[in-house]
Amino acid sequence: MAVRTAVFPVGGLGTRFLPATKAVPKEMLPVVDKPLIQYAVEEARDAGIENFVFVTAHGKAAVENHFDRNAELERALSERGEYDLLELANDPGTIPGQISYVRQMDALGLGHAVWCARNLIADEPFAVLLADELLRGDRPPLADLIDVHRETGGNVISVIEVPEDETGSYGIVTPGAVDGRTIEVKGLVEKPDPADAPSRYAAVGRYILEPKVMRFLGEGHRGAGGEIQLTDALARLIGGAPFHAVIHDGPRYDCGTKAGFLEANVALALERDDLGADMTKMLRRLLP
Repeated sequence: MAVRTAVFPVGGLGTRFLPATKAVPKEMLPVVDKPLIQYAVEEARDAGIENFVFVTAHGKAAVENHFDRNAELERALSERGEYDLLELANDPGTIPGQISYVRQMDALGLGHAVWCARNLIADEPFAVLLADELLRGDRPPLADLIDVHRETGGNVISVIEVPEDETGSYGIVTPGAVDGRTIEVKGLVEKPDPADAPSRYAAVGRYILEPKVMRFLGEGHRGAGGEIQLTDALARLIGGAPFHAVIHDGPRYDCGTKAGFLEANVALALERDDLGADMTKMLRRLLP
């Protein structure tokens, strides 16, 4: 069955970025000149996703407004003849009717956020994208997962190899058979002690999931940090359907951290024809 719907959990408080996120959702923080959430939406759109479900919370109106029309802005740009900027303002990455919103009324973890979207996925396989994880590649990283799902069915996640001492910060895969960049998933554990980690393959915010996961999430089991962990529910799916991981081989920026967010801004600015040369000069001035 085709993957038509993507879920974007955007209800977090963004406390790592205070005071910037006191009034501005962390998903709206710009990487160069585009908010984080738009990179994720464009990735999903370019991978063939048709329906976009945002799991929001109190204080996230800016996310909804970003994917809406702004008549006053559009009128001002049109009157000034700034049609290139008008085109940017009018391109949210979707068309009317593709976006739905649901509220996560309690901050009970990523698994709970995904569960809140249960009535909008139409009992079909669906994608989950975490905007904090900015993944880049020659093609949309989510498309790689959709390709594997088309061949194998079941559940597919994106992983990277992390240093052993960082395994305690991720959901870590127990690997089975390996075929190129595709790994059979035999087990999955959330934030293991590095001494007990089954591998260095860490899940990084891209998932294709069978709707059965909602049943496990709905049981409300609390895991690491006292939250409903998506990883715990995924672990229960193993053995009941095919489960694979795809190694992401392109750049990855952890924009949930300040250092990763700054790295993303520098790296993407360097890629730009209109900014790359100036950014290079700037870095040479700043670096000893």
